Amino acid sequence: MEKDKVRTSEFLIQSLATAIICFQACQTGFVSAWPSITVVNFLSNATMLSSPMTSLDVSLLGSLPNIGGLIISPFCGYAFNTFGRKYATMMFTLPYVFAWLIISLTSSIPLVLSAMCMAGVGIAGQNVAIIYISEISHDSIRGGLTASSASGYFLGILITYTLGGYLTYMQVIYTHLTLSILCILLIALLPESPVFLVLVGREEEAAKAIAFYRHLDVKSKEVEAEIAKIRLQMDPRLETLLEADNDPEVLGELVEKTLEVPVERKSESAWKHFKKSKSSKRALATVLIIMALSIMMGCVVLQVYAEPLFKEAVPTMPANQCAIFLALDFLVASILCVLAIDRFGRKFLLILTAAGSGICTALLGAQLQYHWAPAWFTVFLIYGFSFVFTLGCAVIPFVLTAEVFLPEVRSFCNSVVMAFTWVFNFITLVIFNPLVEAVGLGPVFYFFSIICFIGAVYSQFCVPETKGLSADAIQALFLRERRQSIKSNKSIKK
Repeated sequence: MEKDKVRTSEFLIQSLATAIICFQACQTGFVSAWPSITVVNFLSNATMLSSPMTSLDVSLLGSLPNIGGLIISPFCGYAFNTFGRKYATMMFTLPYVFAWLIISLTSSIPLVLSAMCMAGVGIAGQNVAIIYISEISHDSIRGGLTASSASGYFLGILITYTLGGYLTYMQVIYTHLTLSILCILLIALLPESPVFLVLVGREEEAAKAIAFYRHLDVKSKEVEAEIAKIRLQMDPRLETLLEADNDPEVLGELVEKTLEVPVERKSESAWKHFKKSKSSKRALATVLIIMALSIMMGCVVLQVYAEPLFKEAVPTMPANQCAIFLALDFLVASILCVLAIDRFGRKFLLILTAAGSGICTALLGAQLQYHWAPAWFTVFLIYGFSFVFTLGCAVIPFVLTAEVFLPEVRSFCNSVVMAFTWVFNFITLVIFNPLVEAVGLGPVFYFFSIICFIGAVYSQFCVPETKGLSADAIQALFLRERRQSIKSNKSIKK
């Protein structure tokens, strides 16, 4: 585990770089929220389009970005490993520019729908861009900076909802177009990820990138040590040592001594690396299970039904105002997650928020079924569940996805997780909409509550704590034999 603390200067530099990368996540928020503020106009006879949209068109307007994201997800890992973290992030921001440009120039419904599908390509890239953040961050603040991507997304939603209440249709589009271009220009100012540069053998550039992100002299020993650390994570002998060694206290010294003489790394595909790596397979299985559980905790379905529930509970409050408050709720929770994740750890927050979400969904289910409390309490529970869920379960699976894999397979495994997320979100909505019609919304939330508590139990016993650990140290946690031996050693010492 990294014992050293991040210095103020490098904290500021890495935070600024993270803010720029998270600006891309804002673009995703813009795309996600835009249909909500335009649907009334699109359905009316006074629409800005060539003709009013049908109900099918409106449904496609919100769902086509998911299709675009799903189609491109398998190629994200290839792009990030081929073009680099920086240029791939810029490349995946371009679809936002093209989407808003098309929408600004046309009134054709098919073209507007095609632009929204194109924007989904950017959404897929944003989900993988968190790798960039994780690789430029100091281990002690990596979780918080990576989690900032969620805050960027919710900030984008909040901005769009707010703009929708004050600006005209075209003013909102031009604002989004300008911000998407600005995002690319800002990312262009950042150095490439040093991990990627070492991965492709450009160590001189990697040293300059490390010097920038760590605020060090490029010729300093700290820069050399950081490059050596990255090389160690890519050494083919690493996993064998992690599996064989039984004493965590001497692990670092043994690994450093054994790997002092470097061996030439074979140029292999990420898939071949993945097939040979036990830790990567176990890490991927853990992340997929956590991701599936978090999706099935009910937030996706609640978002679908939030508007009718708000209308029933607070009919006097405008829909736009409810949406702004909900976006603000998500944003505040995500910011608190950023502040708490490196202090309390991923595991603790997962357990706490999964259990808290279970309590909220059980109460919400009972309220929807029996109406045992005033109508305003329904709104309170919706905001409460959204806050607790976003504080941990909504964000931490993505943080784990960015940090638990070795550099050679990081982009590949991230793409697998993102594709799985798209598919599982779709399956969840397909399954639960008919289920709601069959048994009612209240009983369905009882099921969500059960899933939440299962998630808390799974996190307690199967998710390792990765707070402050480097990539090589994290691999040891996913090697079951090592974890068992570590526990045995600790119990003997006690």
